[in-house]
Amino acid sequence: EIILVTGVQTCALPIFTMRTSVMLALSCLCGGSLAFSAGAKSPSTVTRQAVSPTALLRQINRRSDQQALNMLSADKPLKVGVVGVTGAVGVEIIDVLGNRNFPVSELKLFASARSAGKDIKTPFGDKKIEEFTLESARACDVVFLAVSGDFAEEWAEKIAEGDDGALVIDNSSAFRYTEGIPLVVPEINADAARKSDKKLIANPNCTTAIALMALAPLHKEFGIKRCIMSTYQAASGAGAPGMKELEEGAAQFVRGEKVESSVFAHQLPFNVIPHIDKFLDDKYTKEERKVTWETRKIMDLPDLPVSCTCVRIPTLRAHGEAITIETEKPIDMDRAYAALNSASGVVVVDDTSKNLYPMPISASTKYDVEVGRLRINDVFGKNGLDMFVVGDQLLRGAALNAVLIAEAVM
Repeated sequence: EIILVTGVQTCALPIFTMRTSVMLALSCLCGGSLAFSAGAKSPSTVTRQAVSPTALLRQINRRSDQQALNMLSADKPLKVGVVGVTGAVGVEIIDVLGNRNFPVSELKLFASARSAGKDIKTPFGDKKIEEFTLESARACDVVFLAVSGDFAEEWAEKIAEGDDGALVIDNSSAFRYTEGIPLVVPEINADAARKSDKKLIANPNCTTAIALMALAPLHKEFGIKRCIMSTYQAASGAGAPGMKELEEGAAQFVRGEKVESSVFAHQLPFNVIPHIDKFLDDKYTKEERKVTWETRKIMDLPDLPVSCTCVRIPTLRAHGEAITIETEKPIDMDRAYAALNSASGVVVVDDTSKNLYPMPISASTKYDVEVGRLRINDVFGKNGLDMFVVGDQLLRGAALNAVLIAEAVM
């Protein structure tokens, strides 16, 4: 299966699968790079380095065509609602539903009154945007919220209420820390959603979701004692307005004009800003504390020490994260590579002899999270590991994770 990436759209890559997936990236965003998701394999077949296109094609030809996708059955059609379809995450949710062949019997697109009545092209045909109403949302089987926390706080529980309510998957931070509301990365803790008596599930912060794709398999192998992280977060973290401000600001800078900033606290083009979300009393930002709180909840490690510094950088999409962990057991590099290579949704990009490592330009529009620059940490010695992780904020950090939750639960 060869999957071509053109422009900013990408075809589906099943995450819950044991099959090998290949992406030949042909777009300018992906810089002609290649990502390889190896699926499950034994330690004796660990892949540390990037694989050539020729070698990948040989592996494709050797694969069995009989391997099944672990996705929702097409004989279980569902009525799906997406609230906030004019925003960046809402747009991506619709695309992911189409790319993953989610069994949609009817797609309801909700937005504000000013957007109601507009037509929008989707993988399910041309659809008309509706103004949100509680009655219409509750008539759905599953509802994805890609809206503000204030909206979620007002409506999410009402949409999910009762036996006849919809399953609600909320992308905001409104319910992430609420006791009894599952906070889920499906590859790590899908059971938290399946076993919950609530029909409301919280989608984690993008930075946390990307990091945990790498941290969870390493924790299983070595046990994580503490974690230190610094992030390199794209403008997409502030949604479509943030991406637009970066593009327009870069053009203003090149023309020698004043760079206008309203979404970000300072000029983002040709700058970095160590400030995402509001500052708290302990001098951390809320974005940084989200990583601490959510990592503990998702991994069920309530006392895990996690310290994070979040920095906005002038890239459009895909967050980078420099992560250092101290572990309970000494790090064995072969076992570390094996754990990451066998993890669903993770691709190891780590061949420094060829200058291959995770980057936003190669991870953008991809479903897999890239992990590389693995090395023993000088501070913690054999019980420490450094790595660099990059994932698409709009996909793994939001839309894809939300759809995977629905697949795991419905």
